[in-house]
Amino acid sequence: MKIVRIVLFILHLGILFLLTGVLLNAYIPPKVFPWFNLLSLGFPLFIIGYVVLTFFWIFSWKKRAFVFMFLGLFFLSPVKRWINYSTDKKESANLKIVSFNVKGGKFGPENIEKFINEQNADIVLIQEDADFEYEFNNLKKEYKNPVVGTYSKYKTVGHKELFAGMYSEEFNAYSEYTDIEIKGKTYRIINTYMQPFKFEKSMVKLNGNSEQDEQKVKDIIKRLIPTFKMHQEQVEIIRKSIDESPYPVILAGDLNSVPNSYEYYHLGKGLKDTFFEVGKGSGTSFHDYKYPLRIDFVFASPSIKPVTYHVDRSVKLSDHYPVIAEFLLN
Repeated sequence: MKIVRIVLFILHLGILFLLTGVLLNAYIPPKVFPWFNLLSLGFPLFIIGYVVLTFFWIFSWKKRAFVFMFLGLFFLSPVKRWINYSTDKKESANLKIVSFNVKGGKFGPENIEKFINEQNADIVLIQEDADFEYEFNNLKKEYKNPVVGTYSKYKTVGHKELFAGMYSEEFNAYSEYTDIEIKGKTYRIINTYMQPFKFEKSMVKLNGNSEQDEQKVKDIIKRLIPTFKMHQEQVEIIRKSIDESPYPVILAGDLNSVPNSYEYYHLGKGLKDTFFEVGKGSGTSFHDYKYPLRIDFVFASPSIKPVTYHVDRSVKLSDHYPVIAEFLLN
């Protein structure tokens, strides 16, 4: 039994080391050391292992349990970015935003139109738009592009393409901002679809064959690392549009990145993660794999008060669930 405890203690320290590596994404960019960003994908597994082992020490009446419990407090906020249980806000919202990666409308554009029209949203941000012209009630899209679509019931007073790429094997990310006047005040709405990893289920599903599985893991890493580095460049461009904005900002879309990643920390700097502030339950928004992946986000400037955040898991019109956020604009 003593040998087992030594092995578990070393394992626990190893998991703690990996979790600490995840937090270093706030400081170390992928072009310097991409492996920390890779660790962010495994955060749910790491934290589950950490908690299970901590309970093992508690039930074993070991003093080290208190040390691991104390160190675990540093991961409360990182956990809250994946799973959250906020209390209901008393304020009434006056701005509703829907962000939805529609996978090119492959599940039926008419169904997407029906869903969006039922929401009665003020602003709708679509990703993987495939240049389809949706007909949403009382919503207009002023600028066309093949990847994202920004629809609003309010007046557009400014627009800029931040980075763009047509659908291809190499590059199909896109980001734009639209300055929208809402009740006499202008807000910058940034709609983003960051570089995807282009995985298919067959590429990530292990089949028990050690040689094939090993090759799959290598191929996965070969795709992840270059994409992380591309994300760093895209983050810098988006970050500049946020920092130089004369208006309050709402940043939303499919970031193809998870909480506690480099992308999350640096895009969310100075902004509020709406799920972190008012979300409930799991933030998982991508459901094509049997693994918790929250890659769709809504961030907002501190002056924009989040009231509700909801991932609508009843809607299966894409490999993403739509994200619905409501705000109070003073």
